Amino acid sequence: MSGIFNKMMGRTRYVVCRIFLHLAGSEIAPILGELNRIARDAIASEGDMQVMGEGLVDLCETLVRYDEYWLSASNEGDVFWSEGEAGDYFNELFSDSAERYGADLDLDASSSQPLSLPTTRNIVVMITVAFEGEVPDIETDLANIQALKEGLKALINLHYNHKLRAIQVHFSPARLGDELTNDELLQYYPELIPL
Repeated sequence: MSGIFNKMMGRTRYVVCRIFLHLAGSEIAPILGELNRIARDAIASEGDMQVMGEGLVDLCETLVRYDEYWLSASNEGDVFWSEGEAGDYFNELFSDSAERYGADLDLDASSSQPLSLPTTRNIVVMITVAFEGEVPDIETDLANIQALKEGLKALINLHYNHKLRAIQVHFSPARLGDELTNDELLQYYPELIPL
């Protein structure tokens, strides 16, 4: 009996989760600039986990700094004992995020835009991660401000503890000058819960 028990205890626990955060207000444009910078760095690094982890840390710190603009949030996830199943679920969440309104990033288009751009009053950030172990601060309902702050700090710690296995960030609108209207928010991000 003890042999089976020990074997099971030695299995790696994988968590895959996605956090949605909706920020609103007239002063949120700098966040879009930061998101685009992080995206460019990640693409330039060709998915290097160290660079992507540092980008995630920058993003989480930026989001916490702008907490007064947080309007709604939501999170979802699952636990796996198989790396393959965790990878499949991560890819499923990745595809879903990429298909949401305004989340397709075209970095080449930004260079030819005029200097004066209309600024969006809404930004939705979608953070999808896969990590090893157990993190109660992430594996809980994050639809309140304090829990969400703790969750973002826990993501930062996962990077420093080298537990992150995959990271993907999507955001809408993906380009400066694009707008995410309140109607589009309701249509494309129905899971958001007011904070």
